This record gives sequence, C-alpha cells and structure tokens, in this order.
Amino acid sequence: MTLRKGIARIVPSFLKARIFFLEDMKDLKSIKRTGCSTDNIRHRNDISLSDIFHSDGIEAMWADSTKAIDLFAIPDGTGGVNPGDRKALYFLISALKPLSVLEVGTHIGASTIHIASALSMSRMRNGAHSSMTTVDVADVNSPLAKPWVKYGTSSSPLEMIDRLGYGSFVEFVTDTFLHFAEGSSRRFDFIFLDGDHRASTVYQEIPAALSLLNRNGIILLHDYFPGLKPLWSDGSVIPGPFLAAERLKKEGARLTVMPLGELPWPTKLQSNVTSLALLMRDE
Repeated sequence: MTLRKGIARIVPSFLKARIFFLEDMKDLKSIKRTGCSTDNIRHRNDISLSDIFHSDGIEAMWADSTKAIDLFAIPDGTGGVNPGDRKALYFLISALKPLSVLEVGTHIGASTIHIASALSMSRMRNGAHSSMTTVDVADVNSPLAKPWVKYGTSSSPLEMIDRLGYGSFVEFVTDTFLHFAEGSSRRFDFIFLDGDHRASTVYQEIPAALSLLNRNGIILLHDYFPGLKPLWSDGSVIPGPFLAAERLKKEGARLTVMPLGELPWPTKLQSNVTSLALLMRDE
C-alpha cells in the first residue's frame, strides 16, 4: 500500500489535503529546474470557449455520437473524467479539429472514446485523416488483470474502441509519458494531460508535452484547481497541476492557464464546474 493510500484511509479529508499539499511541495522542490519552449502552443486570445460550448452544430453531432457511446454505460465516480468533462472534451476536439491527439492517462477509456468519437465524426464529415494515441503506465487492456472490471465497466478501452469502429486510428501505449515523450518522433495538435497528478511529475510533463506540439497546438490539463481552492462542495483539492504550472511561470515560461470554469451542462456534485483547463501562450 502506498503512503497516500494509507493516509487516505485513516486521516480526515481536511488533513489529507494539507498532507498531500506539503508532500507535493517537497517533491516539487527536489526537481531540478526544467526549461521549456512555448513557441508552438496556441495563444490565449485564439480561442473563444463560449463559441465552442454553445455550438448548435456540435451539439447535434454530440447527440448522434452518444447513441453509441451510451451503450457502454460507463459509470461516474471511477477516478476518471466525469460525464460533463467527457462532453467538454468532445466539444473541444470537434471545434478545434486536431489531426493528431495524444491522451496521457487512459484509465478505463471514458475520455478516450469521447475524444475518438469526435475525431471519427470529423473524419466522416471533413475527410480528415486524424489519429489518436493514448498512453498509460498500466496495461489498461490486460486480458488477465482486467483492470476495468473493478471500476464497474464491462468492456476494456480497446474493446470499446473496436466496437465503435475506431481501431484503425486509435493506438494504445503502455508506458510512462516522460519515457514515451523522450523516445517519440511524432508531433501532436492536441495533448490531454491526465496521468500522474503529482506536482513533480506534471512539472516535467508540461515541458515534455510542449516539445511534442505542432504549431498552434493545444494542451489541456485535468484536475487544475485555481489558487488551490475547492471547486466543489466536497472541498477536495488536487494541488499538483496548479503547483507545477505556477513554478514554470515563475521560472519565465510564457504560459497562462485558462480554466474552463462553468460549462453549459452538469459535471459533478450538482454543479456545472469543471477542473479542465487549457494551457496557452501568454505574450
């Protein structure tokens, strides 16, 4: 059992948050300074979230895509993205039209199939030759371990992708993101960082993601809590992504974080708030 899991079982939530924060800060300070180039990331003024999330055209596409997605009955509260965030991912991919997407943190495939569905719709409507790579440190499709079962899903991420007909353009990789990035010659238009949320890891992952971006590329963060303040009524805060981004900015990275804030649809705990945030160039 890891230290974090042991703490989570015996310590009250407010103390857990403080312990995790101090642990993240200590680990982050131990990492040597990492430089990064922001030349390829899109500028903060180039995106209108209101236009994206209030698009009637994408809403119609979403209604069509969910007919197939909903058949898998992917549960909420499994440690992955909530249903509202899944819809936000679909809208972002549909609006921004990336040809190559990298997802870090496959988990049970909830976000994977929503991203792939948006790409598939773009392929059908626009003839785009888009592709997706999803990376996870665990073998999320292991036929022996079947990790998806303990989260209440009946199909592995790969099985869902294949049943939806997306197998020709979606690739699964079992690796750490940092090791994958180090050896990758590929470049991506859109990168979704939702893997290890520790500050020390995210601090290294953001520069690695920047190095893999095509011109005017997009990086999306999950579990970003502005000012380390709770977003929902449960009072929970995951400090890592915020701490990592703040350190990079203090070290001179020309970055800004654009939280998606409130969405036009429900997310979790009777709210419309999301922890998704775009990482963008600030100059």
